[in-house]
Amino acid sequence: MEARVNYAIVGAFVLVLGAALIGGILWLSSGGAARTAYDTYLAYMDESVSGLSLDAPVRYRGVEVGRVRRIALAPSNIEQVQLTMEIERGTPVKVDTVAILRTQGLTGIGYIELTKGHHDSPPLLAKPGERYPVIRSGPSLIARLDSAVSSLLTNVNRSSESFNALMDESNRTAITQTLADLRVVSSALAARAGAIDAGLANGARAMENAARLTGELSQLAERIQRSADAFDRMSATIARTSENANESLDRARAEAGQFAAETLPEVQQLVTDLRELTGSLRRFSEQLERNPSVLLYGKPASKRGPGE
Repeated sequence: MEARVNYAIVGAFVLVLGAALIGGILWLSSGGAARTAYDTYLAYMDESVSGLSLDAPVRYRGVEVGRVRRIALAPSNIEQVQLTMEIERGTPVKVDTVAILRTQGLTGIGYIELTKGHHDSPPLLAKPGERYPVIRSGPSLIARLDSAVSSLLTNVNRSSESFNALMDESNRTAITQTLADLRVVSSALAARAGAIDAGLANGARAMENAARLTGELSQLAERIQRSADAFDRMSATIARTSENANESLDRARAEAGQFAAETLPEVQQLVTDLRELTGSLRRFSEQLERNPSVLLYGKPASKRGPGE
């Protein structure tokens, strides 16, 4: 009886321990040991979210930061899709962060990429009347390609319609006639190929002659320029010579005036004295002829007048 009670206790202990072990394993596998806190955000997409499924990853610049928990039509606008996302608390979701739908590789599996959050931008918060903050959405690559292809097809269709409108019956007839005229002109040019070649050769020689003439004219112009420079130098020399001559003439006039003012009176006095000396000599000569004794006895005393 005693042994049977011990086995029951041991069995109960094993059952409790096994249950605890299984619970611990389940708790650890569910992340309870280090449970991460999440914040809920909303995003509204204007395009189809085909390929995006529940629990699809949410990535911030390529780093997985959350999951898509709900996909539904927007309650206030059936043309939009409302995405409910749980993002790890502490992820820098800013007011300028944009949610974009992307596809992974060639599998077509969709996920949400958060981009364009600037470091200095304020964090995104729920506006008054909103339950959760709303992240702005942007067009996906597929949407942009679809828009670009649609625009391209529209332009191609418009160009095709314009070309068809341009190429109506009358214009096709005119183009056909133009091509025929071009064929005739080409035949005429081919028939006169020799004359055209000769004309081109003559034109080339004319261009060479013109180039040679231009060179000669340039040399002549250089000679004329050198002659003009020499004439200018000669004119400058003549002008300087004329100035020097005028200066010399002015000095000569000044010296002549000085000579007339200072020397001529003395010359006149000298002439006067010479004339008196000449008269005296003439009178002495006459006296000597009349009376040679004057040389011995000198000039006779003059006769005294009455009463002397």
